[in-house]
Amino acid sequence: MPSNLYETDFYAWTLEQSKLLKEGDFKHLDIPNLVEEIESLGKQQRQELRNRLGILIGHLLKWDYQPDKRSKSWRVTIQIQRREINDLLEENPSLKPYLSQAIAKAYRAGVDLVRLETPLDDEDLPQNCPYSAKQLLDPDFPSDLNTAK
Repeated sequence: MPSNLYETDFYAWTLEQSKLLKEGDFKHLDIPNLVEEIESLGKQQRQELRNRLGILIGHLLKWDYQPDKRSKSWRVTIQIQRREINDLLEENPSLKPYLSQAIAKAYRAGVDLVRLETPLDDEDLPQNCPYSAKQLLDPDFPSDLNTAK
């Protein structure tokens, strides 16, 4: 295995590392880069959770702060993000203790989405996330979500 395969052809490197693992050829594994990539996978799951929460929060804020502009698109986006977040938490239960921290971090992204897509600004919105984790994951929250046109 070329020593610089990790830098020159990442995909080929992953195939080679997988093959070595399957064969039990541990002495030829690229341990430093394997460790880095495994740590990166965990970080990606946390980032995925924050990204989806940011989109969900942004759409809930738009729903709450612009009731006259509610749309099917907003409702469906809220539903999709909830489903994806629940799937992510089901597949990665160790992310659950990180949920409150992820919500706090994702709130800024949610506000940015609102500022980008509406005439609302920071001063029009709460300084901190007004939604609990339970509310964010509740398919019946807000109560008018599933009854709106």
